[in-house]
Amino acid sequence: MFSFKVSTMLLLACSIIRAVDSTKKVTTCYNGANVQRLSCDTGVIQVDSALYGRKDNETCSEEIPPNQLADTTCSLAGTTALVKTGCDGKRECELNLNTVRTSDPCRGISKYLQTIYSCFPAIHFATCEGSLANLQCDQGLQIRVYGADYGRRDTTTCIYKRPAAQVQNVLCSAPSPKVAERCNGKNNCTISATNSVFGDPCVGTYKYLEVAYICQYA
Repeated sequence: MFSFKVSTMLLLACSIIRAVDSTKKVTTCYNGANVQRLSCDTGVIQVDSALYGRKDNETCSEEIPPNQLADTTCSLAGTTALVKTGCDGKRECELNLNTVRTSDPCRGISKYLQTIYSCFPAIHFATCEGSLANLQCDQGLQIRVYGADYGRRDTTTCIYKRPAAQVQNVLCSAPSPKVAERCNGKNNCTISATNSVFGDPCVGTYKYLEVAYICQYA
């Protein structure tokens, strides 16, 4: 039993090391319409940090006047939390820079969004609206939720016998902390994928709950 636990912990450690090795940096220059896309070939997104502003005079500097590159200590507070809310626990994520730019941290300075993230191995699944989502770990392990969204992000998930009008809106998914609040630290957890639990982000659209989590030692 002891050797099994040691082996399992070593495997978990190796997985974490591989995830750290796969750290990625994405930089998107701001021009009022640009979109930043994060994605993982395997695993799910875990945002390490995000900067909206400017920390050097070289990034996104092409054809920019020198006076618009002068402030290299410019950053918008709360950017990391905003990007984490929108992207953590997903396999892919797109952010319009206008949604990140909640205010202007340095007027007259050309800015960019730079995100550093890792791809972590995780259990990822979707539960159709009206059904029960079950998160479950082996004995001795606890649930840790990376991310959960309720709504709809595509036209292929949870569409069985649904009219086209109920699956066309793919821009209504909303991150929710409710799964983490209810399930983190437990060995087994069930939550209902319903509007009464998560609210209704898009009336008339058939939705689903998308969850990413891992099982870890306490």
